Amino acid sequence: MTAEPRAALSALVSALERHLEAAASRRSENDPSVVAAYRDLADAFEDYDDALMDNYGEVTPLEVYVGDDDEDDEDDLESDDPETDDDLDEDSEGQYIGLAGDDTDDLDYEDSER
Repeated sequence: MTAEPRAALSALVSALERHLEAAASRRSENDPSVVAAYRDLADAFEDYDDALMDNYGEVTPLEVYVGDDDEDDEDDLESDDPETDDDLDEDSEGQYIGLAGDDTDDLDYEDSER
């Protein structure tokens, strides 16, 4: 069953608020409540993005990047353009959230239903 975009948006806003609360009360660098809130936020965002696509053929300009703690993988995510690298923020689990950037050029909006 496809999620309703309005309900998915509401869940995303709630996840953002919970993440803010967890970050504001962080007790350590790898505080489990912050890590859990981060993961919930990533899931809520993906649910919202999927609901937009399923219902309207539309996406957001954001993307959740997942990597692991290996430095080699971090090097793969980095580009030669320092401005692009600044758009990524790494959390304690090695995951990145940033703007989709040039990836949106691959989207064919003319073929999508509006």
